[in-house]
Amino acid sequence: MGSFLENVFFSLAEIGEPLGIFITWLFVFTFLYNLSAAINKPDNSRTQLSFIMMISYSLSLYIYAYTPSVYLQLFAFDVATIIVIFIWRKCFGKIIPISFYYLIAGLTINATLFMALHIELIVKLYDGYWWLWGVYGLVVPLVDLTMAVVLITNKDILGLVKFKNSVLNRKKQVFV
Repeated sequence: MGSFLENVFFSLAEIGEPLGIFITWLFVFTFLYNLSAAINKPDNSRTQLSFIMMISYSLSLYIYAYTPSVYLQLFAFDVATIIVIFIWRKCFGKIIPISFYYLIAGLTINATLFMALHIELIVKLYDGYWWLWGVYGLVVPLVDLTMAVVLITNKDILGLVKFKNSVLNRKKQVFV
């Protein structure tokens, strides 16, 4: 009998492909919702970000899951998406929605986990179960769901933006 994380990981591994398709469709519906909600509104930033995420996740479905470098490819997709979002921010982002910060944080978390799994599987040739698999199995779907929910609601549900503002706007203390 395995640990809780091991059982969760193997349960998620069995539904990995349908879960990936569900997450992709979630970003498609997020885009369609934001597209319909932004009609005749001057701010289309969430629609544009939803479109970027929809394209990224749709293209990632074409990764052949049985290649040894699947996690490296997923890492590359997430890094490319982060770069595209920053380019969007620089060129088109007049109003920065709350979802911008959640997308950057979520994609960074996902990319970090993908790279860690790639290193473990390809570089170190580790083939047994360990806790990182369980963390990956829990965190990646939760991060993806959180990004989609924040794209729809544009609410700071985890306090990420509030935390960012408190850290960046902290006054420097002068020691005398």
